[in-house]
Amino acid sequence: MSTHNMTEVLVGGAVLACAVAFGVYASQSTGLSQNRAGYELGASFRSLEGVGIGTDVRLAGVKIGTVTNVALNPETYRADTTFSVADGIQIPDDSAIVISSEGLLGGNFVEVMPGGSPFYFEPGDEVEDTQGAVSLISLLVKFVAGDSSE
Repeated sequence: MSTHNMTEVLVGGAVLACAVAFGVYASQSTGLSQNRAGYELGASFRSLEGVGIGTDVRLAGVKIGTVTNVALNPETYRADTTFSVADGIQIPDDSAIVISSEGLLGGNFVEVMPGGSPFYFEPGDEVEDTQGAVSLISLLVKFVAGDSSE
């Protein structure tokens, strides 16, 4: 084999290795290769703007799970959501689930606001206390228009 062919093989191998590394990174960062360890909880939101499958679920700023399913409930017109919580993390049964923003230009995530109950959610339970996403555009429009009706 000539050195020209050997160089082409080495460059091709390096390109292939980079493509595989990028694929692994992309699947991990988008939640496609989620670790399914943990238990599932459900919640229903008025608005899930900016939240989808693979979105982080955080408690005190620490990731404790991910959103695993999102579906529109045709009877209530609310977004029914299922999310996983890591094993070993118990959430009080009077906790609230809120859609929070990382900032003006950041994405949204699901935040658990823990309550003070001595009882905890069981796998498959539904969280009743939820707050949907707040649209920054609608807030800006209200501010500019001077709408003080709310």
